[in-house]
Amino acid sequence: MASTRLEKTFTASNRKTFTISTWVKRGALTVNNTIYGAGTQDATDRDYLVFLADSGEEDKLYFNAKVSNSTVAQFYTNRRFRDLSAWYHIVLVFDTTQATDTNRMKLYVNGEQQTFQSVTYPSQNQDMNTNNTVHKIGSTVGNGQYFDGSMTHFNFIDGTAYDPSAFGETDATTGIWKPKVSPSVTYGTNGFFLKFNEGALGTDSSPNGNNFTVNGSLTPTKDTPENVFTTFNPLYGKYTSNALTYSNGNTKITQGGAGWGSSVSTLGSSIGKWYAEFKAENITTSGMLVGIVEENYQNNLHFVGNTGSIGYHQTGNLYDRSSTSAWGSSYTTGDIIGIAMDLDNGYVYFAKNGTWQNSGDPTSGATGTGGISIGGTSGSNYFYGLSINSSSYYGNANFGNGYFGTTPVASAGSNGNEAIFEFDCPNGYYALNTKNINTYG
Repeated sequence: MASTRLEKTFTASNRKTFTISTWVKRGALTVNNTIYGAGTQDATDRDYLVFLADSGEEDKLYFNAKVSNSTVAQFYTNRRFRDLSAWYHIVLVFDTTQATDTNRMKLYVNGEQQTFQSVTYPSQNQDMNTNNTVHKIGSTVGNGQYFDGSMTHFNFIDGTAYDPSAFGETDATTGIWKPKVSPSVTYGTNGFFLKFNEGALGTDSSPNGNNFTVNGSLTPTKDTPENVFTTFNPLYGKYTSNALTYSNGNTKITQGGAGWGSSVSTLGSSIGKWYAEFKAENITTSGMLVGIVEENYQNNLHFVGNTGSIGYHQTGNLYDRSSTSAWGSSYTTGDIIGIAMDLDNGYVYFAKNGTWQNSGDPTSGATGTGGISIGGTSGSNYFYGLSINSSSYYGNANFGNGYFGTTPVASAGSNGNEAIFEFDCPNGYYALNTKNINTYG
């Protein structure tokens, strides 16, 4: 949702009692990421909830409300939120009619009430900016500090203070906190429920029809709190001198300057068969390596000469740990490289635009026809990896979401098992996500 926002202007309703519930998966850590804003002026009359990037307060949740340029409510959480592979369920509850100040403003994450590093509770019967005039999701009122990541199941309740159990529950099988897809709540006049997964992405699924206007480009995702898909992991990014830029829900990396920059996936596995696709974008000679990386080697600058990785280079060369050899076809801007990672039999296969290189057959099992022996340390987890060389080059990954950046696949292949890939996913291979790891990993 980077540089994108949803917005709607409401007639004022209950400004003392309301509940906000949403699920978010963070992307960038280096900038403030606003979940929602409400009010008329950023500087003087606003409410907003944000993940901070400020020095000393990085990755804390921060809420601030001002009325006539005076702070009427504020908190910083004690806890920091840095897990970029996880969804967080955030519930913000206001009821300023309460006599006890600590009951007037509460924050919950994944069902647990949060403690505050510092806090200013609202005065009794304080009117907030929320539920009055402009509401924005994914930005401040002044259209700044955009949210970068993924978001789903945004509920706003006008006039009732609910606890998290109204919107989430523990899965009896996995023990994971998950959304209630049809919460039994009373939305009130201005209430709404944005699922972001059907029809226009600003469509309200509550009975109220409070649809939002989308400004910018929202991309649907199959990555959900119930089934978390792998993405690139900024916590393991490595670069020569210029930081990588992550975008599109961390499915795109851009090298910020001269030299190499690399990233790996958030999820890995030691068993199972996994498939993903990577698209070369704005790449020239010697600009890209794609492959797999063994755990404990995720911070390698690139695959060349590294004992923990196997990479398919843009020139067609194979970088198999410490050895380099001519191997497959070269590739360039617009080409899509598929990776089939068979961790059960110990082989990895590479395809260019749907054609398996070296006459590879990912379904050949223990024979490993045309595959590269993975070797490595027994029982190690392996991750997808992408390396980019030189300024402004970038690569997009499709880990099963059906998009390269914001562009959908041209025509979906088969065997996706609820994931969408450009080319046919080999039989017996799956997108790397928590549901498939639980079943096939």
